[in-house]
Amino acid sequence: MRGELLTKSERSGEPGRFMLQNSRMLKVDLAGTGGFFYARQGSMVAYQGDVDFDYQGSGSLGRMFKKAFTGEGMSLMKVSGSGDVFLAQDADQIFILELENESITVNGKAVLAFESGLTWDINRVEGASMMSGGLFNTTFTGSGMIAVLAYGEPVVLDVDVPTYVDMQAAILWSTGLQSSIRKTAKLGAVIGRGSGEAYQLALSGRGIVVVQASEGHPIPQTS
Repeated sequence: MRGELLTKSERSGEPGRFMLQNSRMLKVDLAGTGGFFYARQGSMVAYQGDVDFDYQGSGSLGRMFKKAFTGEGMSLMKVSGSGDVFLAQDADQIFILELENESITVNGKAVLAFESGLTWDINRVEGASMMSGGLFNTTFTGSGMIAVLAYGEPVVLDVDVPTYVDMQAAILWSTGLQSSIRKTAKLGAVIGRGSGEAYQLALSGRGIVVVQASEGHPIPQTS
């Protein structure tokens, strides 16, 4: 049997580390990892070997209450055992970041998987309110890998002047940046989509923000 499809064979990688099988699929080899990592619930598309998936909810009682109040947070599964695990989410693009004793703030909806050595918590953007759409995000701290999702090709912006980003398009930003919510001058100046149309994420200081080329997946039409 011949064909281009058959060239998409499994890639080998360093045991215990995240690697891209392709731009839309993450491969994790559990061998030698200390046993486990965390992934978005339902993101597994295949696995080989002896692997167990355990639902984790929000990870702690405090984070559970934050998630219930904010709608932010992540439904996680603890992935453990020995073998290879393949993850994907709606064929979104996947990017791997490695933190080295540092922090990053990530839109919870953009998190695909992260290593167990990272700690995380849900935080509210200063100035955010229910009227502006809430905007609670997840801060990761420590050393380890995290895989994030983008729906549409992203761009990395250097924040050295005040920068304003559509709240649905912001994937992640430097934790050291000062963040707030900016309201457009006129209610008629509608920007974006959804309940936060008249508001943007305002960032200042020195750092980066990653912006995807969309405001998220299309909202399904109901009949």
